[in-house]
Amino acid sequence: MLYRVDSLPQTGKNPINGRKFDERWIVFQLTDSVAYRLLVGSQKNGVYSICASRVCCPEWHMAGGDFVSFHTAMNKNMLLVMNAQEQAEMEQRYVGHVYNEPLRDYEPKVLVHSTTTESWQQIQSDGMLKSWNRLSKERILREAQPIGSHLGDPIDFSDYIMFGGGVHSEIVVMSRQKGKITMNPQAEYEPGARLYFDFERIAADGLLVRDGAHMKVREMLPLKPYLLWAATMDTVGMPGKKSTPEQFSKVADTIFEEKFEVKL
Repeated sequence: MLYRVDSLPQTGKNPINGRKFDERWIVFQLTDSVAYRLLVGSQKNGVYSICASRVCCPEWHMAGGDFVSFHTAMNKNMLLVMNAQEQAEMEQRYVGHVYNEPLRDYEPKVLVHSTTTESWQQIQSDGMLKSWNRLSKERILREAQPIGSHLGDPIDFSDYIMFGGGVHSEIVVMSRQKGKITMNPQAEYEPGARLYFDFERIAADGLLVRDGAHMKVREMLPLKPYLLWAATMDTVGMPGKKSTPEQFSKVADTIFEEKFEVKL
């Protein structure tokens, strides 16, 4: 079910039923922040929220539309935190769209999934990427829980393989290695493989899923024909085993752009 409120109460309770939020609820909230475009995670009230900035996220209407489209399909209780006019504007802009449609003009044609060296060896052996939950069922993982659990990610998030760009994918790898969320892009870590995927083709084949904040694929993704290039310390010509998320992502992205004549 979809609900809307102008603002969330300070009590931390669900304004729809007066109770504590539980895992059946998810929130999409508009803010005026200049610190981010989209911010995700479990809030103080315990509910997982996608916060979109009116200031920094010009495509918030589409993000909100994807949020509703995707979570309606997932049978979630959704709470929009915005005024009635903004909801009407969002719904009007989203007419004719759906969360798993082909790539849009403003979306990147190439996205990245980064992983550890050990996991990259397993991925090559399997010939595909697999979601955390799929790997857990196959008893391949050593981790007791995904790194996203530290952000309060719902359990079903681990049914998906997440993709992104810039330094953020390397932050995930570094956080996995350290066993906690570590956001410093200048911190030292051991890069594994930075995998560049053809998202125009992934979307055209109906595999792309949007949830309002993430671009992802459910459960598994074959390397062929979607993987364009794998960047490692060796393939980018960096000495040693250690780097920083900022340095490794910058060097790898620069080489990819030159190699494939694509602007990331």
